[in-house]
Amino acid sequence: MVLNNIEQLIEKYNNAETTLQEEAQLKTYFSSDHVAPHLEHFKPMFQYFSQSKKEQYTKDVPLKPKKTKLYQWISIAAVAVIMLGLLIPTGNSEPKSLADYPPEDQQLYLEAKQALAMLSNNFKDGATSLKALNLASENFNVGLKKANHITEFNESTSRLLKN
Repeated sequence: MVLNNIEQLIEKYNNAETTLQEEAQLKTYFSSDHVAPHLEHFKPMFQYFSQSKKEQYTKDVPLKPKKTKLYQWISIAAVAVIMLGLLIPTGNSEPKSLADYPPEDQQLYLEAKQALAMLSNNFKDGATSLKALNLASENFNVGLKKANHITEFNESTSRLLKN
């Protein structure tokens, strides 16, 4: 009878339907030496529960967190860097003319300017060619629409003539 009761309690325990008194009965049964052989695999689980209740955490928990001043120093350093960047002059603020540079730099500047001007002109020519292609494409699409009207007219006349 006791074994039958324990099996029912285990079934209820697995379904999470036991009360605290029923769980206490299971713990006392599995802590004894007279456990049925087919229920031996439950014994370590209930023994663990009874042992884990006895365990205590003995390490001290600090109540006040350690305050580090690293973030304060980083923010002070960031403000100092920004202030130095604003206060230190960046050098000669007068714009230089082309005559202030050496002759080879002047020559390189003029060659680069000519190359960019040529590139700009070629892009303008390419853009006008694309406009012409776009116009041709639009005309082609209009022609396709008209051809579709002709095929629709042809289909409708063939239907009329067949009837």
